[in-house]
Amino acid sequence: MHRSIRLFRLFLRAEAEPELFYSELAADSLQQLGRYIDVAGRDVIDVGGGPGYFTAAFRARGARCLLVEPDPSEFGARGQPPAGVVRGDGMRLPVADAVADVSFSSNVLEHVPDPVAMLDEMIRVTRPGGVIYAAFTNWYSPWGGHEMSPWHYLGASYAERRYLRSERKLPKNRYGTGLYPIHVGPMLRAVRSRGDVAVLDALPRYYPRWSRPVLLVPGVREVATWNLLLVLRRLPAADQPVAAASGPVTATSASSRS
Repeated sequence: MHRSIRLFRLFLRAEAEPELFYSELAADSLQQLGRYIDVAGRDVIDVGGGPGYFTAAFRARGARCLLVEPDPSEFGARGQPPAGVVRGDGMRLPVADAVADVSFSSNVLEHVPDPVAMLDEMIRVTRPGGVIYAAFTNWYSPWGGHEMSPWHYLGASYAERRYLRSERKLPKNRYGTGLYPIHVGPMLRAVRSRGDVAVLDALPRYYPRWSRPVLLVPGVREVATWNLLLVLRRLPAADQPVAAASGPVTATSASSRS
């Protein structure tokens, strides 16, 4: 609980002190990831990592980290772009198959129109036995509308109009262009139905681990989760069910988009 309170207090200061918030969030994320894999000496892809807070944290832990970010204004937000950044789309990663030990994204899936396609790509570029860490802010959470919250509960159009009247500018994360609805239940079903990954964990990212049962309650989980963390392990081909080969989208079929 102490960790959750500390993260919430930092979150309240994120706009005024982004360096503090994102550096602390990166350290916390790597601590979470450390339960599943030691990143030292590993190859990591940071998908949509913006100006590189997470990439810097990975490199400080001894990992070789490639940052893939589609928006030059994002990866240049701290001044000089971080070394090793590649401009690329998370739904069409400019990376070969099975080259990473860890594929990582923090609060990116809600910013792409097809989050399952991005997850497909993250799985595709991960080696068998490697780990996929993907966390996102679900639409019906208190922060689902991002800077338009909590007015997104009354509809995205209303929330944007209200933000424009209040701030005299359009929100950075505009619904339908930079922010899309993503929900806990469908994403849980999507990953659990796959034959090419094992779900190592699914839990509210910022809450104590004992809060995991909230994910068992449909409806409630869409509001109470706030931010869903999925941790997956890519399975070797020999461990995948035969039925997975005929599934709707697998890591193998996704590689044709790259």
